[in-house]
Amino acid sequence: MNISADTYPTGLGRVLGRSSRLRALVAAPDLLVAPGCYDCLTARLVARAGFAAAYITGSGVSMSAIGAPDMGALSSAELIERAQRIADSVDIPVICDIDTGFGGPINVIRTIRDLERAGVSAVQMEDQAFPKKCGHEPGRKLVSVQEMTGRIKAAVDARHDPDFLIIARTDARSDHGLDAAIDRAAAYGEAGADVLFVESPESRDEMQLLNTRLSRPTMANMVEGGRTPLLPGADLEALGYRLAIYPNSMTRVVGHMGAELLNTLRQTGTTDGMRNRMLDHRALWNLFDYPEWTALEDRFKQTD
Repeated sequence: MNISADTYPTGLGRVLGRSSRLRALVAAPDLLVAPGCYDCLTARLVARAGFAAAYITGSGVSMSAIGAPDMGALSSAELIERAQRIADSVDIPVICDIDTGFGGPINVIRTIRDLERAGVSAVQMEDQAFPKKCGHEPGRKLVSVQEMTGRIKAAVDARHDPDFLIIARTDARSDHGLDAAIDRAAAYGEAGADVLFVESPESRDEMQLLNTRLSRPTMANMVEGGRTPLLPGADLEALGYRLAIYPNSMTRVVGHMGAELLNTLRQTGTTDGMRNRMLDHRALWNLFDYPEWTALEDRFKQTD
């Protein structure tokens, strides 16, 4: 085995060309599905399941990294560190939720440059005022269209790779109506956003209408129990969406299963009843390229 960026279990070989690949996937006729992840384990699960892209959920990182809800408490440095580790651990393109961009244009520029160097292939930025709120919660306040288009232009100017995608999200639907949300999204496309994301449309008809009126690729946000209908991928594709994210599905399943495991242990005094719902020891190790790491160790191991 020749040691290069492509043969290390993690490293630069995983990153090169992924933004171009993601752009091509978004332009392809089939819907691109990007499940949510928040650490290297969940990102590996997404990749090993055969998905072509992963989505780093800001809420999942906030909960797992700093123990806070999705309310703007996560710093850019904390997100960037986690994103770099995730991007380094998988071969597929990674999309990163950057909330409001962490400030004004200068903050957006730094965030884009740092995430591009970290190996991320796209960012999603929203038009909420800081501190933000979860997109399916009430009381979200928006910045002006002018301020958001300034953020987008700063992001476009900051990227080194022209294939690095800028996804612009508007939260206008809930308090200002669908027409206002579509108008905002169209303005964000004119400012240079590559993909448009109208958050929380409330019916299939609204989803159809926004796709009819917007000329750029669109992204759907599938949240179980949220404001938007939870539709199969084939239906989303038929409605005109090019990309669909499932940001918190993994987080919620892991939380549910973890609670079930701990309740079982507390009530029965053993985890034996959960064994058939766990990865076995070898499968877990192989998820993280144990044979490849062992081969590297053996190659350079010093013997007496």
